[in-house]
Amino acid sequence: MSAADLQVSAALQGAKAAPNLSAAKNKVQADKAAQEFEAVFVNEMLSTMFEGVKTDGPFGGGPAESIFRSLMLDQYSKTIAEQGGFGLANQVKRELLRAQEKVG
Repeated sequence: MSAADLQVSAALQGAKAAPNLSAAKNKVQADKAAQEFEAVFVNEMLSTMFEGVKTDGPFGGGPAESIFRSLMLDQYSKTIAEQGGFGLANQVKRELLRAQEKVG
C-alpha cells in the first residue's frame, strides 16, 4: 500500500466518523437548547406566580427587591430545568432532533 492509498483511506475513515461526531454534537446542542427553553418557560411561570407576592416589612420593597427577585427566579428556573423540570425539555429535544433529521 502506497502513501497515497493510506492518505485516501485515512480521509475516508475521517469522513465516515465525522457524521457520528456531528450527530453527537447535535444531540448535545439540542439538549442544551431544550433545557434553556424549559428554563425560560419555568421563569415565565414563576414570574407570574410571584407578581402577587407583596414585599413589605423592614427589608422589603423598592427597586432592588424587583432586581433581586428577577435574579432569584432566573436561578430557580435554571435549577428546576437542570433537575428534570416538567419534562418539557425532553419533548423539545425530541422535536429539535426530528426537525434536523428532516433537513439533513
